[in-house]
Amino acid sequence: MLNPQSTMQKELIALLKKVKQMLSQTFKRYDDRWPYLITAIVAALVFFAGIKLFIALTEILKSEYLASYDTTISENVALYRSPYLTDYFVFVTNLGDALGYLIVFSVCTLLFYLIFKNWKYVAQLALVMVLALSSNLILKQIINRARPTAEHLVTVETLSYPSGHAMMAMAFYGLLIYLITQFNFRKAYKFLVIFTLIVLILSIGLSRIYLGVHFPSDIAGGFIAGFIWVVFCVMIFNLIKIFRRDPAT
Repeated sequence: MLNPQSTMQKELIALLKKVKQMLSQTFKRYDDRWPYLITAIVAALVFFAGIKLFIALTEILKSEYLASYDTTISENVALYRSPYLTDYFVFVTNLGDALGYLIVFSVCTLLFYLIFKNWKYVAQLALVMVLALSSNLILKQIINRARPTAEHLVTVETLSYPSGHAMMAMAFYGLLIYLITQFNFRKAYKFLVIFTLIVLILSIGLSRIYLGVHFPSDIAGGFIAGFIWVVFCVMIFNLIKIFRRDPAT
């Protein structure tokens, strides 16, 4: 007479072997695409974490706790005002305006075409610019936060939160940093360009506080929102690479 327990064990072992064989074949099939899959998974996690952080910051905009930090930081930054710093921050804040991005985007378009003979990178930069700009205008209208009442060193007309300059700087130059990491040229040059872009992103954000036209929390919100779009675009671009290699993925 057969032992039911022994039969069950044999069936379980057979099932485990089938599962193991299936997973082995699946992993082998995706070996060359693992970098893209891992990037997409990590990007998705960061994307949703960024959204949650942005929502959390937005929910406490009117709290006295955040207002005290905004005031303290803004007042401390204003203490360092000088003719030299004012000229510098006016210059970098102008780089964060529409004309500044038009010039930088045109230069990038020319370089990408001359070096890579490919419009892909141009389209990717254009996409993140459109996403960041359109979503910023929508968020400003929905949240409807007024500008700081302190002295403004430059003229502003739109609402305050999230900062369009900070959001666009993080989205545009952040994606440009990602693209540069994919290019094949000397690490020293790559490091220098990436470092310069990071300094530019931070300078554009800080300039808005220095010039008195944004609260620090506006900048934080803009950076978070811009970073969300960078992660989203990186995730989409990597998924496109996967599907182009194997449409049946």
